[in-house]
Amino acid sequence: MRGPKLSALLAVGHAFLGIVASFDLPIAARVDGIESDYTAIVYDKTNPVLIGNDGGAASGGFHTFAITDRHLTEIKHNTPGRTKLVAAVYGIQGKDLIVTIAQPDSFFRLYDARTAEQIGKPLARTLGDWSALCVWRSQSSGEQYLYLFGKKQAVQFLIRATHRSIEIIEVQTFKTPVEASSCAVSPSSRAVFFSGDDDSNIYTFAAAESTKVPDISILGVAEDDVTGLTIYVGNKSDYLFVAQSDVITLYDESFNSLGSATLTGDDEIEIAGLNIYQAKTRLYPAGAVTYAIESDSGVGFGLSSLEGILDNFELGINTAYNPRKRPCKSKPSVCSDCSFNGFCGHSVYSSGHAICSCFAGFTGPTCESYDCRDNCAGHGVCIGANACKCDEGWGGLYCGFKVVKPVAETEANGGDGDDPAIWISPLNKTNSKIITTTKSEAGAGLGVFDLTGKRVQTITAEEPNNVDVIYNFPAGDKLIDLAYAACRGDNTLCLFEIHQNGTLASIPGGIQPTKEDFDVYGSCVYRSRSTGKQYLFVNAKTAEYLQFELTWNNTSRALETTFVRNFTGGSGGQVEGCVSDEANGWVIIGEEPRALWRYDAEPGSDVSKGRLIAEVGDGHTYADVEGVTLVEGATASEGFILVSQQGVSAYNVYRRAEPHEYVETFTTADNTKGGVDAVSNTDGIAAVGTSLGPAFPHGLIVVHDDANQLPGSGTSDEASFKLISLGDIFSDDLLAELNPDWDPRS
Repeated sequence: MRGPKLSALLAVGHAFLGIVASFDLPIAARVDGIESDYTAIVYDKTNPVLIGNDGGAASGGFHTFAITDRHLTEIKHNTPGRTKLVAAVYGIQGKDLIVTIAQPDSFFRLYDARTAEQIGKPLARTLGDWSALCVWRSQSSGEQYLYLFGKKQAVQFLIRATHRSIEIIEVQTFKTPVEASSCAVSPSSRAVFFSGDDDSNIYTFAAAESTKVPDISILGVAEDDVTGLTIYVGNKSDYLFVAQSDVITLYDESFNSLGSATLTGDDEIEIAGLNIYQAKTRLYPAGAVTYAIESDSGVGFGLSSLEGILDNFELGINTAYNPRKRPCKSKPSVCSDCSFNGFCGHSVYSSGHAICSCFAGFTGPTCESYDCRDNCAGHGVCIGANACKCDEGWGGLYCGFKVVKPVAETEANGGDGDDPAIWISPLNKTNSKIITTTKSEAGAGLGVFDLTGKRVQTITAEEPNNVDVIYNFPAGDKLIDLAYAACRGDNTLCLFEIHQNGTLASIPGGIQPTKEDFDVYGSCVYRSRSTGKQYLFVNAKTAEYLQFELTWNNTSRALETTFVRNFTGGSGGQVEGCVSDEANGWVIIGEEPRALWRYDAEPGSDVSKGRLIAEVGDGHTYADVEGVTLVEGATASEGFILVSQQGVSAYNVYRRAEPHEYVETFTTADNTKGGVDAVSNTDGIAAVGTSLGPAFPHGLIVVHDDANQLPGSGTSDEASFKLISLGDIFSDDLLAELNPDWDPRS
């Protein structure tokens, strides 16, 4: 049930009234040099603490800072792995807690808020790519809940003390209309608010102790895309702070705009991960608003005084707010009659007989039993609520993924990697090479590696994102191989010649323009079997695809491109990975939040409607749909499409031939003996089914690894790509459909 305040709020929430006042808000304190997304606050009368995530590879985790001085002095830096989300929870087992979830392993970790020392072991592994986290304390029962948002879904957890430990229990998982990038909870309205990237809508649903899927609606629309949300708890009502790049707009409970404040003190400011400390300090008598910040000066964390905001908008100051406050007369929502594994219905207080609403993974009249989703896929034993002990060789979500170990990895190289390609040597297939991209400013360019992962060459390029190989391209009187990438640094099409030893070299005409106001992202190549013409595809995050013909100008002795068409891929969501099937005349594209699609690749074909191959939520497909590759078979109807799924660090296999049946999903595990770590937050993928010698007799798969964890401990600042034997994934029956002698130049 919605509370009366939330109902009133929703009734008028759709009326956006515009900004009525505006003033400048100086950055009062700042710390830079940290890959920042999110902030949280630990309330303390003498030593309040700002918690900030660290999304760096080697430095990943979180930092704590003292906010009682002018310089945000660092207190501690913990490094459990690349981390996006942090939160504070109060009064669990008599302790205040810092809650994080690390991206490499998707485990929650709890830390003592006073010492920042870890409490117990990691717990409640929740596989996925998570993007927002907020906390709610029920003022009816006093119980505390976490709302974790990810790829168009949210998970509600109960966090509580047991006799000897602290546990995090899944209450329910439900769908959301967008991938949330920020969230906040209003105690007085009992409402959860969230927003997504590149979205001006603010969504809401009732915070409730219930297993019923909440009713999500749009509260209102901000003037610009929302980058952060937080709540100020007022004396009589709560106020919603909404960040939009460098502006913070304030709204009352009826979503009336009270005014806005523009951050000053630097240029090109964008803030996210808002939070509020609304108690007194010597420097900030009315409290402070905290944020992750990116600007001309760099990235990190900052804060600004609340005094100016509250004074300018004539809001009552409430420095008496106490997040530890519990209800005076609490009404238990979780009781022994439901085995403490579900919510107790109201009848328990009148007749003594509970009506139980069981938490996820619990079942029975009194929630006394447990079960597991999909019965652990038939590859494991259910040992707890949605907790599977998987058979050897199986893992991932509820034992549904085949597990393989990478046999090697590329040497650490560059900064932020993305996509690989495999170049097959025309002289000796064992001398084939792997080409990888570094899309960050640090180390931007392409890397070349042999089949043991040893770096052979690096070459500078303008932040290439995806890379593909073109074989036997006619350049005047000779045939050459080319590497093609979409370069984000200057929004161009980048091409390099590949020598017969697999190294790269610049080539005349190797930098080609796209079009005005087009931001390149993903790319792939296609050669028409009917005309022999070579084409380049490039896309933008807006889902617009451009197709160019690539030719050689014999007069200027240089590459040239000619624009031939554009179209929208998928349903309009963000796209990136793509691959062509030249034998069938298709281009297969990944729409990250939604699906895998197929289109005709010939320029004159109809692209008004694509063929849907797989869709997130179909039981096998998970967001983000990232890299796409094709393993060629002996004929045009044989072979397999491989797709990487970033949110679960796994890969789906589909048949090349219509209707593109799903075959299997695989993921990776640490190869402890070989000193190769498992893949996390995966992105690009490349594969070939041809024999590449004794190391890869059945073919090779190369996949991107986001957190390149070192054999001893820690994580490298530089990326790596993992090498997997195709024979470790495909059964003998599937391998029989491939051509071990496949030659891309034939």
